[in-house]
This record gives sequence, structure tokens and C-alpha cells, in this order.
Amino acid sequence: MNKYVEFPKVELHCHLDGSLSLPTIQKLAENMGKSLPEEGELRGRLQVDDSCADLSEYLQKFELPLSCLETKENFKVAAYQLMKDAASENVIYQEIRFAPLLTKVPGLSSEDMIEAVISGIRQAEQGYEIRGNVILCCMRHFASLQNMDTLKIAREFLGNGICAIDLAGDEIRYPTKLYEDVFLEAKRLGVPFTIHSGECGSAENVREAMALGAKRIGHGIALEKDEALMEDCAKKGIGIEMCPTSNLHTKAVRALETYPIKKFMEKGIKATVNTDNRLVSNTTLSREFDVLSKYFDLDIGKITENAIEVSFADDSVKQWMIKKM
Repeated sequence: MNKYVEFPKVELHCHLDGSLSLPTIQKLAENMGKSLPEEGELRGRLQVDDSCADLSEYLQKFELPLSCLETKENFKVAAYQLMKDAASENVIYQEIRFAPLLTKVPGLSSEDMIEAVISGIRQAEQGYEIRGNVILCCMRHFASLQNMDTLKIAREFLGNGICAIDLAGDEIRYPTKLYEDVFLEAKRLGVPFTIHSGECGSAENVREAMALGAKRIGHGIALEKDEALMEDCAKKGIGIEMCPTSNLHTKAVRALETYPIKKFMEKGIKATVNTDNRLVSNTTLSREFDVLSKYFDLDIGKITENAIEVSFADDSVKQWMIKKM
């Protein structure tokens, strides 16, 4: 048995559409009257392994799960099952993120999806020792006006299930500086944010995200290229949402032996460990810690303390997590 299952854990970077279990996908498809391939072929359409070529191939695995998230009930079931699965490995707090504008179904509004996901989370909280919140993803390939719409909806729900916004997508084609207006408005409205940066080798994207005021950085691998930037990150207490197996699959790193988590922690950076996409990378948070332990002597208590500190949870939930620790 994985020894890390018994530890209370906190997960800050987990995409809803990339983290549904195989039974959940099958249940959602059944709810919609959608036929699926046999299990072997189905896994091939949903998961990658170490032979994955790059981020582009990795992102292809989201097509089928997204097609199963086209009803309000399915969004609720998906969120509930994800929280239930996380609780089964002693995750006590989870921030689930998704992009409402990626699902375009007549009659299903962004508000409908968000309310359903929050409802699923609250249902799981009633039955399991876990708490959760939602991060809404803006997308790099969306127009600024669309991302502003996501921000406005996040502001409406802020503190009532929504805790922050994110920026996800192809950071090479769409650099972070293009979204300055969105995040300046987020700061004005008091909406916290994290930004996917440094997953594709660009330290400049990390620098821009920090300059915009991101409280956390998604992945942040390229941060290791710049000593001054690492020092600044540590000084500002910015959290880094590290996702080891996913980073290996997307070729953000070439080998876990050189994964920069130990380096970041030695620099005083608030590194955290996350799954990114539980289904696509066929992983759990316990497995992520287990994989890293083969190469590094890591303090899981300190990493979890980092996660609690940089989470977007309110103070009462943070105190609850500390007691659970």
C-alpha cells in the first residue's frame, strides 16, 4: 500500500475534465445516452503514458470527457465523484478548476455549470472529511471579452464556492502579457488568481504572471532558469503548483530525477504537489508523493503546510485543515 495515503493532503491544481475516473466517465455517458468504446480503447482515448510526445498530444485526451459534461446533472455528479475519490486517499481540501466557456450547449449557461459543480462539492463535504472550492479558468485562446465574462461570473460567486480565477492554455502562442487587462480588472474587483506559467519553458511568462500579481503559479517549471526570479518568488510568498507526472508527460521536464521541487524548497519557495489531471496522467496525489520520494527526501508536512498557506480557502477552512494535520 502507498504509505502516503494515510497522510492528510491538500490539492490546489486539479482540472475537473481531466480528472474524472473511468467509472465516472461511464456513468456520465450513460446519463446522456452516449455510447463508449470498449475499456481498452476507452483508456487509450483518455490517458497518456511516458511515451506522450508533448502538451499538444496530452490535451487531445480532454475531448471525450468534455463531451460528457453537457448537462447540469453531469457537472454535479462529476464534481461529487472527484471529491469522493480524493477523500478516499485522505485529501482534506481540493480546489477544482474548469473553464465554463469550453462547454457550449444551448440552454446550459456558465452559471448553471458553476452552480452544479459547487453543489457536487457541497454534497461530498456532507459525506466525507473533505472541503473544496472552485477556480474558474480563463483560456488563452479566448478573446479578452470572453475572459472578462468569466471574471465577472467569478466575482458574483466569490466566497460562495468560487475562490479564484486561472489562465490556462497554450502559453507559447498566447503569452501572459496579452491578458494584462483581465488581471488588472481582477485585482480591482478583489478576485484572487493563479496563472499557468512556465510549463512550456518560458521563464518570461512566470515573470509576467508574478508582475500581474498572481498569488500562485501553475506548474512554474521554467522558474528554475532564473535565480533572481526564484528569489523574488520566495520573497513574495508566491505558491508554485507543481504537477510531477503531468510535467513528465507534457515534456515540461525530461526526467523526474531533475525535477526542481527540492531546489525550489531550498530557495524558500512555497512549492506544492498536485495531480493536474488524475485521469489523463493515471495518478493520485498519494502517487505523486510516492513517485517524488524515489528521487528526493521531501518533507510532506512542509509541502502540505505550504499548500494550506497559499490555498484560496478562507481562514476558517484553513484552521480546519491545520487541525486535521
